[in-house]
Amino acid sequence: MPFGRGGQFGPDTRVRHLIGLDPRRGGVAVADTVAPGMRLAFCLRDVVRNCTEIRDEVEAPAPQAFLHTRGDALDAAPKRIQWAIYVSCSGRGGPPFGGTSAELKLAQHALGKVPLAGFFAAGEIARQHLYYQTGVLTAFTGA
Repeated sequence: MPFGRGGQFGPDTRVRHLIGLDPRRGGVAVADTVAPGMRLAFCLRDVVRNCTEIRDEVEAPAPQAFLHTRGDALDAAPKRIQWAIYVSCSGRGGPPFGGTSAELKLAQHALGKVPLAGFFAAGEIARQHLYYQTGVLTAFTGA
């Protein structure tokens, strides 16, 4: 199956990291309880693609279909990312991830000239879920 555009999961999706593989038995250990019949998806870490998709989605021109109550079209000026925060799991630093602040540097490159702050945490919050071993980008926009 080819890779598709990201963001195709619903808001109730839970992301958990792999904690072990058993190639002899074809087993995979996941850092959560997996119930029979549960659907699983394996994700590829790609900070640049993820940040670029967020930037493109935020900065896309608004559709002209929205009309004001008087019948005139609302201003459809695209939003721009004014600044952003990148929270990365404390387990994601170091050489396996490209060295010190590598993910933050990749996010900065993908977002362009946007003020970006970042820090490590022992859990990352996105929507209503607490995640581990992830990076969470929050972008603040304006016209």
